[in-house]
Amino acid sequence: MNVMNASQLSSEASVIEALRRKGYRATSQRIAICRFVLQSREHPTAQRIYSEVKKLHPTVSLATVYKTLQVLRELHLVQELAFAQTETRFDSNAEAHINVVCLRCWSVSDLDGRFAREIAARAASRIRFKVTGQRFDLYGICDKCAVRKKTFHKQNQQDIALERHIP
Repeated sequence: MNVMNASQLSSEASVIEALRRKGYRATSQRIAICRFVLQSREHPTAQRIYSEVKKLHPTVSLATVYKTLQVLRELHLVQELAFAQTETRFDSNAEAHINVVCLRCWSVSDLDGRFAREIAARAASRIRFKVTGQRFDLYGICDKCAVRKKTFHKQNQQDIALERHIP
């Protein structure tokens, strides 16, 4: 199977070729969707992709976004990140890596793939397991949300102190 990565699909010609190989017309809308998703490092939702592409292509439909994302998944160019508590995100980093997910704002960041590759290699050798794919997520609270909570907590404490002194 000839699997391309996102960097190989950086040119418009490559996007067109990949779509046509899958039997899809390479419309300007589909090309714009591919371009946005493959260049994004923020792990966008389908709705976010739709909103951004709609600015340049007002007639694009959400169905076209979902169908194009399906094609990108079939080409192994995008990984679907489904989370029970929030919208599905799409990750154009096709290399083995760890997704770091904030449980407050639901931001997703990529962590060096060296750790994910090491875990996959250990699993493969210890239990004679052929790894055909991976998804490794770490959950916690990002710095921005941690600072916001501290600031909110501090402001809340100040408000309570002020209320106690109000006659």
